[in-house]
Amino acid sequence: MDIALFSPSSLFGDSDASSFGDERSGNQESFVERKHQFPSVELIIREFSFHQFNANLLWPGTFAFADWLVHHRSWIEGKRVLELGSGTGALAIFLQKSFQLDITTSDYDDAEIEENIAYNCRMNDITPVLPHIRHSWGDTFPVSDPNWELIIASDILLYVKQYTNLIKSLSFLLKCYKPGAQIETNHYQNDTSEPAFLMSWRRRIGKDDELLFFNGCEEAGLNVHHLGSRVYCIKPRRPQPSEA
Repeated sequence: MDIALFSPSSLFGDSDASSFGDERSGNQESFVERKHQFPSVELIIREFSFHQFNANLLWPGTFAFADWLVHHRSWIEGKRVLELGSGTGALAIFLQKSFQLDITTSDYDDAEIEENIAYNCRMNDITPVLPHIRHSWGDTFPVSDPNWELIIASDILLYVKQYTNLIKSLSFLLKCYKPGAQIETNHYQNDTSEPAFLMSWRRRIGKDDELLFFNGCEEAGLNVHHLGSRVYCIKPRRPQPSEA
């Protein structure tokens, strides 16, 4: 995994969040607890000043995705959900509190990330804390039989060199899930017949880099659909009648 040479705070403003708590320096990790306003919910999230895998801060795209999910709640209601690149865990915490969602967090195989998500769960009265999976993209997934109907992520296309590994993990999660009865439809819509990956991507990167990911998904047998507002749905490609 590439190590970040910058902090996301240098890319985005911090004017929408109020800060309080400890600022530590020297040999101790520097962190701050911030109040963040989500749709109808205020959360207290502990954020670190730096983490080598950019799991330290709450990125602004998270709020836009949270708002989109509130307005398209049929995508998540009643689903078992896995979040990739959970970072601070803020989005998963919001969804659990707002929709009592059965959601599991996941991020790079790193104890500090897992502990911070658990800390943020407790700070926002989620006990027991949300289940968490430590997984580095491209490695063997620790759950051999994935049963999440929906996988979500926000702003995870930061490391272009990791696209191949991300697609490998996505392919496993989407293709190894055992769906229920197939629902035939002529329209691309939210149904429960197959798992889906729902991704919000707000950071602007070069078109060539963006296409590397989407074309890589298509080459791996995954269909990519833009749902609007820079939210994308990725599903396993359905066999054509001649292939069935």
